[in-house]
Amino acid sequence: MAMSGKGRIGILGMARSGRSVLGHALARGMDCLVYDDRPESVAAAVAEGGRAGGLDDVAGLDALVVSPGVPLHFPAPHPVIAAARAAGVRLTSDIDLFAGRLDGRTVVGITGTNGKSTTTALVHHLLVEAGRDAELGGNIGRPVLDLEPGPKERTFVLELSSYQLDLAEKLACRVAVLLNLTPDHLDRHGTFAAYVAAKRRLFELQPKDGIAVVGVDDAPSRELADGLELEGRRVIRISASGPVSGGVWAEGTQLIDGTGETPQAVAELAGIEALEGRHNRQNAAAAYAVLRSLGVAAEAAVRGFASFRSLPHRMQTVARAGAVRFVNDSKATNPEAAIPSLSSFAEIFWIAGGKPKPGGFAALLPHLTAVRGAWLIGEAADEIAAALPAALPRQLAGRLDVAVPAAFAAARSSAAPEPVVLLAPACASFDQFTSYEARGAAFASLARELAAGVDA
Repeated sequence: MAMSGKGRIGILGMARSGRSVLGHALARGMDCLVYDDRPESVAAAVAEGGRAGGLDDVAGLDALVVSPGVPLHFPAPHPVIAAARAAGVRLTSDIDLFAGRLDGRTVVGITGTNGKSTTTALVHHLLVEAGRDAELGGNIGRPVLDLEPGPKERTFVLELSSYQLDLAEKLACRVAVLLNLTPDHLDRHGTFAAYVAAKRRLFELQPKDGIAVVGVDDAPSRELADGLELEGRRVIRISASGPVSGGVWAEGTQLIDGTGETPQAVAELAGIEALEGRHNRQNAAAAYAVLRSLGVAAEAAVRGFASFRSLPHRMQTVARAGAVRFVNDSKATNPEAAIPSLSSFAEIFWIAGGKPKPGGFAALLPHLTAVRGAWLIGEAADEIAAALPAALPRQLAGRLDVAVPAAFAAARSSAAPEPVVLLAPACASFDQFTSYEARGAAFASLARELAAGVDA
């Protein structure tokens, strides 16, 4: 569907991507019916020029643009989607509308359960530092329709969630990246197999000469890489755990390029704070593999590592007070996402909790050796406390503004040379905060206040 002329579209979901679709469609003279379960969101869209849609209006639509996160199948399709399917109305997304504007421009698509935001930002940063014209968007930064096509040599680097890939039909990525696969968003997909299938769409939509960059440090991703190779795809495997044939990997803090005849050390990651931890070594391997796949020389591909800065709320150092470092990993909204930061520091004073996701917290237990104490908040506090080893000190702090100063006091009085007060919640934020960003911002504010008190 070309977004022009006097067609009539429905837009389901009026959050960030839906508002972007609305703005672009109205600018092109389209009649836009808007749908959202929140009346205030519909009212705001109507004020911008949309019209409030009802189920009776769905059959008259030329297409329904569905925002990420709206249930397509499980546990049941949204009523507007069910009505559209019954009426034979085509479902589409902002991703495919964007794909229709590319006219052959290069796209790098990056997905995975964890690490995709950092890797997307890192790929974009490295491309810019290497002198390439590159734009960043998707699930990070700007909605895709807000990205200008620009010159033909422009490269678009997109973070793509399983929600966005569910409806994708046209997005053909020159380079497609899968970092890892662990169970997540099962409330939307129903099963892990359905979740993996959504991620796999990124590769199914690639052109035949597209390149797949796949992390192989977990079994489901290894299986996916093997399957792609059996289909005749070009696959570059990446790892933070050691050599992979024909791939890119980390040995300690060294990045090794094994895509040529002889493996070569191409970068030293030690001392780059934004790339601390084993998970970030895999992210760096993925980013390097992307740049080499796009024809960037090895020396130019690694040029930007040292100047890369952490994304907000992703293992971000937000304050220091003497020897104590405050690290905000609020984006760790499930246990698997918290493991990288729990594995990256030697002496951790851990703040965790919030709204728990299904599956419990057993996955964390092998990764708590550096944790000296836990300060637990939110709905999950009792459940996490019950899951922790008996010898690990814990405090049911309840609220973040209680947990942060208590953890700081313990860190400051400890004998640890470099103690870290780490917010790695392993839970969603929605019991006490509107978003993981709001939770991270509150942590950062408390940390800076405590640090200022020490410096005064």
